[in-house]
Amino acid sequence: MNRRGARVYRGTPRNLASLARLLRAGEVVGVPTETVYGLAADAFAARACRKIFRAKGRPLSDPLIVHLASARDLDTVAQPNAAARRLAAAFWPGPLTLVLPKQPAVPGEVTAGLPSVAVRVPAHALFRRLIRLAGRPLAAPSANPFGYVSPTTAEHVRQGLGRRIGHILDGGASRVGLESTIVDLRDPNHPRLLRPGGVGRRELEKVLRQKLAGPAPRAARRSAQVAPGQLSRHYSPRTPTVVRAQLRPADAACSSPREAWLFLRRPAKLRGPHIFWLDERGDLEAAARRLFAVLRRIDAGGFRKIHAEFAPGGGLAEAINDRLRRAASAL
Repeated sequence: MNRRGARVYRGTPRNLASLARLLRAGEVVGVPTETVYGLAADAFAARACRKIFRAKGRPLSDPLIVHLASARDLDTVAQPNAAARRLAAAFWPGPLTLVLPKQPAVPGEVTAGLPSVAVRVPAHALFRRLIRLAGRPLAAPSANPFGYVSPTTAEHVRQGLGRRIGHILDGGASRVGLESTIVDLRDPNHPRLLRPGGVGRRELEKVLRQKLAGPAPRAARRSAQVAPGQLSRHYSPRTPTVVRAQLRPADAACSSPREAWLFLRRPAKLRGPHIFWLDERGDLEAAARRLFAVLRRIDAGGFRKIHAEFAPGGGLAEAINDRLRRAASAL
C-alpha cells in the first residue's frame, strides 16, 4: 500500500529515463496507450508481473498483454505465422492484439500458465519510447481494479490504483478509448475474434482473406483464459446497468431522477442531471472514446441504476456493444 499516493509524471526525457529504470528494477508503472491506460511491468520478470495482479486484485487465470516497441521484436516473445505477420504489417502500431504460441522466455504469470501469449505494438508514441528505454517488452493489462471500468486518463488511474502503485506516466486522454481487438492465431487456418476493439472485423478479414470465427464462449472466472476480456462480466460500473437496443426519450423524461439514462447521441429536448450521451451526433469514434469516462461519471453520481443503449452497425459499434453487454452482465 502506498500511503502517499502515486506520483504522476509528465513525459519528459528525464522522467521517461527514470521510469525505465524503475521498470528494469522490477517496479510497476501506470502507462498511457491509445486504447486505455495500462499497468506495466517487465514481461520477462515473473516477480514484477505478480505485482500487477496484486495491485489490481486480478486473478492469475486472466493473462496479460505483452507490448512491444516494434513488430521486429515479435519473435522475442511469440512464434509468429504468416497470418500474424500480415496483420502486424497492416495494423501495427495500433489497437490489435494477436494470440500466438509463446517463446520460453515469457513466464507463466503473463500467460495464465498457457503455452500462448497475447502481444501487440501500441500506437502511443510515448509508451513505445518507454518500452525502448526499458529495453524489454512490457506486460500491461488495464490500470484499474479488476473488473471495473477501464481508465482512459492518468487521473482515472490515480483514482483507482493511486494507493497501490507508486508511478503513473501521463500521456493525455486515450485516443481510441476501448481495449484492443484480440485475434487468436494459434491456428492460422481458423482465426478467431476473441474481443472486438479499435480494428474492425471487416478490416481484419480483408487482410486475412478469410472469415473470423465469432467471439469465444463466455468463460468461467476461475479457468485459465487464452486472452484478457473474456469474462462475461467485465468493464463494469458499480451501479447496476441494463442495456436495450434503443432507449426511448419519453421513458427517460418520466423516470426517477435517481436513474441515469445513457444515449448514444444527444437526445433532442431532453435535459437533466440524469441524462447522458456519448456524442452529440452519435459518431462512433467519439462514442467509443468517451464511453468509459461517461460510465465513470455516472457511477460517481450516486444513481441506483443505469439505462444504456446499443450502438447500431458493425465495426466500432461491435466493440462498444461488447463493453456495454459485459458491463450489464449479471454476476
